[in-house]
Amino acid sequence: MAERSLRGTNLSALSMETDENVVLSERQITRYVCPNQHVSELPFSIEADIPPVWECRCGQEAKLLDGPEPVDKPGKAARTHWDMLLERRSIAELEELLEERLALLRASRGETPDRKRSA
Repeated sequence: MAERSLRGTNLSALSMETDENVVLSERQITRYVCPNQHVSELPFSIEADIPPVWECRCGQEAKLLDGPEPVDKPGKAARTHWDMLLERRSIAELEELLEERLALLRASRGETPDRKRSA
């Protein structure tokens, strides 16, 4: 019923808020230049921390014009599945699990476990 009473009133398109008594922050225009010589001009608040790099429209990394040189942070080494597995199990446990799984696989194929296989 409530949806029907609002239908056609266009209340959703009108905002009851106004811009009266709203003080906007002062802005500064920053310029970034990428290796392809594209210049990007962006407005930032005076109070904002200006990032030393910005992604250009071409996908390259643009540097702040007349700004400090960006500092490269040392990245974390990517953890592989093997690294995460070694956090949970020792090599001896992994070898034991492998032998169990191989024995199950050989039994399902009907192979006899009497002869030892060499790797």
